[in-house]
Amino acid sequence: MTTEAPPVPPTPDSRGRRIAIAFGVIVAVIVIYVLSLIAVHLLAKSAPPLPAVDFSKIEADDSVVSVHIEKLDTVANRLTVNVLVYPKDSLYDKNFGVLTTDAAVRLYPENDLGDLQYPVGKAPAQVSTTIEARGDPGNWPFDSYKTDVLAADVFTGSGPSKEKTFARVEITGKLDGWDASATRVHDPEDANPDSLDNVVITLHRSKGPLIFDLGIILVLVALPALALWVAIPMALGRTSFVPPFITWYGAMVFAIVPLRNILPGSPPPGSWIDQAVVLWVLIALVTAMALFVYAWWRNRDRKSPKKT
Repeated sequence: MTTEAPPVPPTPDSRGRRIAIAFGVIVAVIVIYVLSLIAVHLLAKSAPPLPAVDFSKIEADDSVVSVHIEKLDTVANRLTVNVLVYPKDSLYDKNFGVLTTDAAVRLYPENDLGDLQYPVGKAPAQVSTTIEARGDPGNWPFDSYKTDVLAADVFTGSGPSKEKTFARVEITGKLDGWDASATRVHDPEDANPDSLDNVVITLHRSKGPLIFDLGIILVLVALPALALWVAIPMALGRTSFVPPFITWYGAMVFAIVPLRNILPGSPPPGSWIDQAVVLWVLIALVTAMALFVYAWWRNRDRKSPKKT
């Protein structure tokens, strides 16, 4: 009768080596984490908000329409804005801060509310509406959106005394996660060639969300790589079969969709990120799970049927 030899206890050298490796891994993770924070802080600077209306550069006879950007619906290509009119001084009572006549603003191209009304005897208030900002949301996260040339007319008075005047459009505000820019454009109907009263709004995604998107994509790619790295040796019989790994595979498969849905900007279903990353990650994970099931099938316990 032979007896198995007792396990050899680890030597002090091997134990110290394991402790050094574990300590090195912890230090490496901390260093990578700190460097990533520094990199994100340095690179994720977004553009400053568009400045407020500078009334020192506006003459008393000029009417100004302020367009404050609020929200962008990428799928619908609609930009929500708050519109506020600053009529020329002769139509505004500075003592009480109210309009001395009815006023209406007409934006070009047309907005969803048509003419925006500002009644006489009241202080002008912001009116919320939406305008078109064209772009392709399927190009997420490299999509950008641009409006047509925004122009405005201010109608004052009522009836036969109603007047129409050109207005200077000013863009203000900031969108979270977006870099907004306003380009001044000359109105071809204006005889003054130096007049730049119209404007075009352009929106690009900020660097901060792009860096976060890259991190999520790297996580998505790493999950199937780790799964295949474990499943292939098991399927080839080069390592021991570990049954509890099946729960790990199932958790990874069901984690893909939540990870995809937390991407900043909520890319629409079917965009390139789904075709180039998410779909292939799911295929790789299912392949890894199939290899794991094959390894289980080959190493399963085979029991003879009981004779009755």
